[in-house]
Amino acid sequence: MKTTGDLQLLRRINRSVLLRLIRSQPGLSRARLATLSGLTKSTVSGLVRELLDEHWLTEPITPVAGQGMGRPSTPLEIDANKRVLVGIEIAVDCVRIVSVSLTGEVLSHHEAVLDDPRPSSACALATRLLSALTRELDVNHWLLTGVGVCLPGAIDEAGGIVRLAPNLGWRNVPFLEMLAQEFGRLGIPATQIHLQNDGDTAALGEYEFGGGGNEDPLIFLNCDVGVGAGVVLNDRLFTGARGTAGEIGHTVLQVNGPLCSCGRRGCAEAFVGARALQEHTSLDHAAQYLGMMLQNVDAMFNPRVIVIGGRSTFEHPGLVDAARQTQCSYAQSAGMQAPEVRPARYGLHAAAVGAAALVLHEFLRPLLKDANQVAG
Repeated sequence: MKTTGDLQLLRRINRSVLLRLIRSQPGLSRARLATLSGLTKSTVSGLVRELLDEHWLTEPITPVAGQGMGRPSTPLEIDANKRVLVGIEIAVDCVRIVSVSLTGEVLSHHEAVLDDPRPSSACALATRLLSALTRELDVNHWLLTGVGVCLPGAIDEAGGIVRLAPNLGWRNVPFLEMLAQEFGRLGIPATQIHLQNDGDTAALGEYEFGGGGNEDPLIFLNCDVGVGAGVVLNDRLFTGARGTAGEIGHTVLQVNGPLCSCGRRGCAEAFVGARALQEHTSLDHAAQYLGMMLQNVDAMFNPRVIVIGGRSTFEHPGLVDAARQTQCSYAQSAGMQAPEVRPARYGLHAAAVGAAALVLHEFLRPLLKDANQVAG
């Protein structure tokens, strides 16, 4: 029934409002939550009880004395000890899996070589790693909240289809359906599985576990074998009309430049991709072109923060600082202030941690189309 569905969605929205408030301001009391959220005290009390029982929230045993003669208030915090988010990155040559707390602490990480890049083989390897991890979660009595999966390609979110992943050789692969079938054998329902581009998830990891939501817009430049960008804009991922937003690796930086994997010449990937740096591009040369990319991203999005990660930056630690200097020189020439530029917090695990963050991101933001049903 529509009325029942509307009420369930309204409850989801109200729960997400409370969780997001406590994530941004740990230690809020129930009374303060009611004031900030606009919900009644009885509604807040009921929802907080649910969130405590389900291990989303925790509270200290001893209440904290408030100001004046009133009853001591009990501060609420995100429970970092029970629920676990799992992220899986399918990279070009390996699969990485991480378990992450609700506050962004990496609890475990594992990696396996991907010898066969075909979708079925990648799915099977991801399932084996997840099976081992679920046993680890059971031993530690952790609750699995959901699984996020990312890979270097254009994703059709609505259909769960990988439209194009050139460095894996995939085109129009119904990968979410494949994952749901295999993960279902481990007892994980399809509703708890999410699929997204690796640059996008890396951006979410920085956004959700980094600046507390105060770094919007945020751009993540992923300089791995492929080069892409994840964009967080207005508290959501900006993925474009067909899921291909952020494919900055195939923007042309030099006319008739070196050959790129896509068949064109002079693409960013041919200068700052991991293969290019291994084969022929000097670090100074790559830093100049990466700085040019930073300048272009700044001009297009005017972000608060640009984060740079991926294998290129991990294997060449000086690349980020050198690129930042190049970008600052562009900004100074135009009399502009350059945005903050920093390396990825989670290093090579940025995309996998971001895939875990995708689970939390989706939970905290009920779907707009559902919200529109309530409004209607």
